[in-house]
Amino acid sequence: MIRTAALAHIRDRRLLQTRSIGKDIFYMAGGKIDPGETPAGALHREVREELGVGVVSYDELGVFTAQAVGYAPGTQLHMTCFTAELDGEPQPTSEIAELRYFTVSEYAAMDHVAPGSMLVFRKLHELGVVDW
Repeated sequence: MIRTAALAHIRDRRLLQTRSIGKDIFYMAGGKIDPGETPAGALHREVREELGVGVVSYDELGVFTAQAVGYAPGTQLHMTCFTAELDGEPQPTSEIAELRYFTVSEYAAMDHVAPGSMLVFRKLHELGVVDW
């Protein structure tokens, strides 16, 4: 099982996704939880590393489980996802090639999507905060 923390950052009813350098798939901003680290601690660290901004406040959106992309079949992703207020405008850092905001249908139309991200998109659409 791969344990991660992720940021659900919404602007104009679209959800932020990041694409790492050398990859063709967009994911939630965030990453693996280090040993001894809490999901919230990992959120703070990963947002600073990937987006170059700090987390001012956060709320847990939920825990999502799905097949982990890039791992052997059956390897599960356990993603604790948070909404958060940031202290600045997200910008790609040295490990991120691109940031984009998507509606559910825009993301779903991509050639490759992350199953965990799709679960978050659907949850946010059910809550009425992102467009289909």
